[in-house]
Amino acid sequence: MTGRSFVSSAVNRRGFIRLATASVAGWIALGATPDRMRIVASLTALPLDDELTRRGMIDSASSRLGNLVAGLRQRGWVEGVNFRLELRSTFGAPDRLKMAVQELLDLKPDVILTGSTIETAAVLAATKTIPVVFATANDPVGNGFVESLAHPRGNATGFTNSSAEMGGKWLQLIREAVPDVARVGILFNPATTPRGGRFFLESIEQEAAASGVSVIPAPVNAPAEIDDAVKRFSELPKAAMVDSFLVVNRKAVVAAAAKYRVPTIYPFHYFIDAGGLMSYGPTLEVRSADYVDLILRGTKPGDLPVQSPRKYELLINRTVARSFGLTIPFTLLARADEIRE
Repeated sequence: MTGRSFVSSAVNRRGFIRLATASVAGWIALGATPDRMRIVASLTALPLDDELTRRGMIDSASSRLGNLVAGLRQRGWVEGVNFRLELRSTFGAPDRLKMAVQELLDLKPDVILTGSTIETAAVLAATKTIPVVFATANDPVGNGFVESLAHPRGNATGFTNSSAEMGGKWLQLIREAVPDVARVGILFNPATTPRGGRFFLESIEQEAAASGVSVIPAPVNAPAEIDDAVKRFSELPKAAMVDSFLVVNRKAVVAAAAKYRVPTIYPFHYFIDAGGLMSYGPTLEVRSADYVDLILRGTKPGDLPVQSPRKYELLINRTVARSFGLTIPFTLLARADEIRE
């Protein structure tokens, strides 16, 4: 062994000892004992190997689970030491939802983190006692998750991701990118989109009526329907699409939009990461660790206010725009938070 390797190994051992000591000290300070391992359960519709759920991607801003684990570690919670993370997925299948929820409840978790509005509704229908933190949700008051944003009261709290008016904003932006658009398709899954799609459709229709654009709902109930739904808008008159929350199938949606050259605006940057044209939505900073930590330390979820997005961001991919034969106006590019080439 070289001197350099020996020093490196010694440093690593000292670092491990410091981490272990800090972890045990934090464990004792939190009141945890070997027979009281805390359980943090998480429910998502995304596949377990999706990059947004992969726990190994600690340094990736795209990894929800990785950021949760990293955030909890910063607050003294070390996976395998004083808490255990249990993840379950519905894999986007509504008939799997009830089973996945029951699997989590059987674990008797200290807190359940849900990934979207549909999962939150299913969990809250099954328990009124286990604390629930929704990472993203639309209209939590209207959906009955909380009594009010400031005072949730019950066993749930968390973070909203957008308001109903966002639909009108998406239409405004896609019209700027495609000025001669005559009709707009709204792609959504009725089973998973808030209020069966009406949550965003109302503001989209109001904006369309004022601008003379025809709005055509394009519900999809299964991944196999995505290609045909997008293909409908590849024909004249000039058309564009607005995607309303199909994160699980984002790659299929983006691929169909590219295949049929249908300009589409998306609600999250995840679609741009997959090769989409443009997105406008909340930055979705991973703040769930804050609330999970407080609940593990004894704070009641009903005492934690629901938080709204701190910032909305506009992302545009000019390479994709050129492939669609679009020239994005400078006035729109000037407002973009990020322009990708």
